[in-house]
Amino acid sequence: MQERQLGEGGPMVSAIGLGCWSFAGAYGPTSEAESHATLAVARDLGIDFLDTADVYGAGVSERAIGTFIKANPGQYTIATKGGIRRDKVTNKRLFDNSPAHLRTALEQSLSDLGVDHVALYYVHRREDERPIEEVVETLVRFKDEGKVGGIGFSEISPASLRRAYAVHPVMAVQSEYSLWSRMPELGMIQACKDLGVAFVAFSPLGRGMLTRRTPDPASFPNGDFRKDTPRFTEPNFSYNVKAINGFKKLAADMGATPAALAIAWVLAQGDHLLPIPGTRSAEHLRENAAGAELSLDEADLAEISRVLPPGFAHGDRYSFAQLAGAERYC
Repeated sequence: MQERQLGEGGPMVSAIGLGCWSFAGAYGPTSEAESHATLAVARDLGIDFLDTADVYGAGVSERAIGTFIKANPGQYTIATKGGIRRDKVTNKRLFDNSPAHLRTALEQSLSDLGVDHVALYYVHRREDERPIEEVVETLVRFKDEGKVGGIGFSEISPASLRRAYAVHPVMAVQSEYSLWSRMPELGMIQACKDLGVAFVAFSPLGRGMLTRRTPDPASFPNGDFRKDTPRFTEPNFSYNVKAINGFKKLAADMGATPAALAIAWVLAQGDHLLPIPGTRSAEHLRENAAGAELSLDEADLAEISRVLPPGFAHGDRYSFAQLAGAERYC
């Protein structure tokens, strides 16, 4: 597995990471044993960069990682996130970047992971009312205390990144990015490159669409994130399947799986990009890892753009409820 640097001055990690939201059942029921088996295969493939969050199953994902690394210490670089909480009365999702909440969240994450330090700590969603400069100062205190190695933000705008970076260097920004979600090309990928910030691409496989097996929305269980996502509802879904079938044929013609080709495309967008596909399948992990070994030239990239041009996807990537907290720009 090739390696890439996690931000200027940051550690070297596998070019492809492992998103661990699925450990909490985001795409269907799972178990700790299944999560452990996934982590073991990832380790064997050289995938050593794990991404999780405190809200993934209210700690389920972090605890699954924690019990595994207790028996397998020192093998992973871990990033986690905080800044989202639920109102205890209404259960409404809220964004809280206050020093008190972020400290409580970080301490709980460290406890669930069974570690005293994580390499990277993100603010999962920005709290609109609180200046980002103030939030950076809170994160820097955690870094000075030795609890985090670097700071990051998820789903912010390029303008917000530059404001944050003016206070203290940011290790990474995490946003959705794939062949069917390309908004980061409107400034975020470029801003990260300019500042020496890693761009961590989540959902690089289009939430399962850019793989060999087309998801079936009718089979999505309750709790599957995609059930309420516009791109997976009709008529958008059928339009998207038709477009992506052309990409699957192209991958076959190139002797690659769709997943490997989609990940290779993300990696080709800049040496500061790190895709973090999530899966619980050993077979899928191997396909994902193969993307790091697939080299694309300009002709390959042009053909991919012809088959899946920017903006081809039908429907928004999030519902209005899911979009809350993600910054829009341009």
